[in-house]
Amino acid sequence: MIKTKYYIATLVVSILLTIAQSSAAQDILRISTTTSTENSGLLAVLHPVFEEQTNIRLDVLAVGTGKALKIGGNGDVDLVLVHAPAAELEYVEQGLFVDRLAVMHNDFVIVGPKTDPAGIASAKTVIEALMKIADSGSTFISRGDDSGTHKKEMQLWNSAGINPKGEWYVAVGQGMGAVLRIADDKQAYTMTDRGTQIAYSDKISLKVKFEGDPPLFNPYHVMAVNPKKHKYVHYSLAKKYINFITGAQGQSIISKFRKGKQQLFYPDAK
Repeated sequence: MIKTKYYIATLVVSILLTIAQSSAAQDILRISTTTSTENSGLLAVLHPVFEEQTNIRLDVLAVGTGKALKIGGNGDVDLVLVHAPAAELEYVEQGLFVDRLAVMHNDFVIVGPKTDPAGIASAKTVIEALMKIADSGSTFISRGDDSGTHKKEMQLWNSAGINPKGEWYVAVGQGMGAVLRIADDKQAYTMTDRGTQIAYSDKISLKVKFEGDPPLFNPYHVMAVNPKKHKYVHYSLAKKYINFITGAQGQSIISKFRKGKQQLFYPDAK
């Protein structure tokens, strides 16, 4: 009986040690990315494949692109996946990121109530659509969080010569999924990336009311944090992720990722 108890205790200790050693042996790659990649459901499909093949665990922080870039610039993650080209290049020029590569694209759209009170469906350009919203005083929900989507929105308002403010313009400081729900509750307009719009299409009543203008193009890039700036980052792990997401398998997963029959992203890696 004593020998049996001793054997069981030894077996339990052995199992615990094996688990501990296995956990300790697994590398962790920290990524900051935009909420649109997570809200769309893409990461839930893409990342398990990478983790299984490499035994690298991905620790993902989904925030607005502006915050994701700051986190990466501070060396608090190893890699970023974002969608604000002008801001990205500023960080690259400062030497904070390296190995910037195109991953995929989709586009931005403006969604609104079925009744389209501002009549933006008849607009010929996105600038005209925004002017119609502002002139009509129709409620517009902005992310207001310095995300890639917010940066694009503010760029477009500026191009339209409009400083959006007043009761009709509501900045909520939330991620894309939350903003779509808020806009739906208020039956308001908002601008969203198409990937999140498709992912939420069966959760909200808002419909795409304006789309297709070239300024609404929405490219995503991946960048590694520069190890010369932050020596403790896991650059070798970041390179493995970059090679995967821009390689044949990662690009194929992105291309085949759909909701229903709708494609959410289009691969861009050369």
